[in-house]
Amino acid sequence: MTPPDQPPPLEPAELSAYFALIEVSSLLRHTIEQQLREAGDLSYVQFQLLATLGDAADGSRRMTELADGVVYSRSGLTYQVGLLEQAGLVARAPSAEDDRGVTVTVTEAGRDVLARVFPGHIEVLRELFLEPLSGADVRTLDRVLGVVRDHMRAVPPRSARSRRKGAARRRPAVDDA
Repeated sequence: MTPPDQPPPLEPAELSAYFALIEVSSLLRHTIEQQLREAGDLSYVQFQLLATLGDAADGSRRMTELADGVVYSRSGLTYQVGLLEQAGLVARAPSAEDDRGVTVTVTEAGRDVLARVFPGHIEVLRELFLEPLSGADVRTLDRVLGVVRDHMRAVPPRSARSRRKGAARRRPAVDDA
């Protein structure tokens, strides 16, 4: 019997699904990181930032939006954006909407790097992740992971929470990575 102050143990299928997700994520990320380094001298986070900016209609996002979108600490994001800026792949400017905010914009050089790394990135995704799945499997996985993602994102992002101690529910530690 489980003591009243502890959650019940996970069912075998729950534990198996969790470990499979962790292993698949680790294996895929490792190979993707290698491909990004070789093709564009980018880290995984730098690629996420460039891809997010490249996907924006005007190529720009506020720093807080970037941090919340890629689930990265503000200080870590500032460092990574600084590296991208030194490489000429992004530019930073004061936000037009908020004097305290900073907007990051992908440059043409950043778009060129994205164009160089995307073909290999897609190849890795297809070969390692999508190849063993049917179209129905992919749609099911998309639906299931979307439900989990939306559930996890229901906790306000770090930038939207009050900074007072105890004022808001603490987000999982991955936010502080």
